[in-house]
Amino acid sequence: MSGVVSGGRDAGTPVAGLGLFDLTGRLALVTGARRGLGLAMADALAAAGADIIGVSAHLEPSGSAVERAVTARGRAFEAYAVDFADRTAVSEFAREISGRDRPVDILVNNAGTIRRMPAAEHSDEAWDEVIAVNLSSQFVLTREVGRRMLERRAGKVIFTASVLSFQGGITVPGYAAAKSGLVGLMRALANEWAAYDVNVNAIAPGYMATDNTVALRQDPLRNKAILDRIPAGRWGRPEDLAGALLFLASPASDYVSGAIIPVDGGWLAR
Repeated sequence: MSGVVSGGRDAGTPVAGLGLFDLTGRLALVTGARRGLGLAMADALAAAGADIIGVSAHLEPSGSAVERAVTARGRAFEAYAVDFADRTAVSEFAREISGRDRPVDILVNNAGTIRRMPAAEHSDEAWDEVIAVNLSSQFVLTREVGRRMLERRAGKVIFTASVLSFQGGITVPGYAAAKSGLVGLMRALANEWAAYDVNVNAIAPGYMATDNTVALRQDPLRNKAILDRIPAGRWGRPEDLAGALLFLASPASDYVSGAIIPVDGGWLAR
């Protein structure tokens, strides 16, 4: 487990026209950054001026898609491969990151996994993996990085929740439990940390066109049922998260704490 820094520009040059949403000079740590939602979020933060630490279980030390996206924005990128199902690995990474001279300003807890099977067939192993990746490791990392934020009285923590933080879903009991628990964790941290100017919030993506939903999109009946319920009439795209993310990561949300922003094309309002 090691970081490799690439790219970068003058940290003092603001991004023109961003105003309250300008993240120039900030350091953002994005988990689950190798592809999908995490890659899009790392790219959006870099476009607003942030340098990025990207973390994923199988993130390449160099040449990854997320590295190319970030450095194309003129920002520095650092890669770490960390298995979020491994508590020891996450703890070691958290201690290393929190002990560095340059602190993390923005923590995006996006690492996640899903296992689809009926509850009566949902194995202990599948349950333990999903809870570890989607909930327990999020707490371990946030506790360590958050401690530095509390000392500095500054920081933004953003969790990737889900519409299944509000609903039970179908054949994903571990995922629904973890994402519901994640919202409880977010609120608990928000209650403790808001007084220290550390904002803790969450984004709840709806049904997004990522690797996690390939099976649903390839099932004609499930695909139609989902699309029929989404008022926007389409699956979400990873880049749809950029606006909510930049709001929660920037000074624009300095008085926002304990909030969940659905980005779901209207799914929850239906």
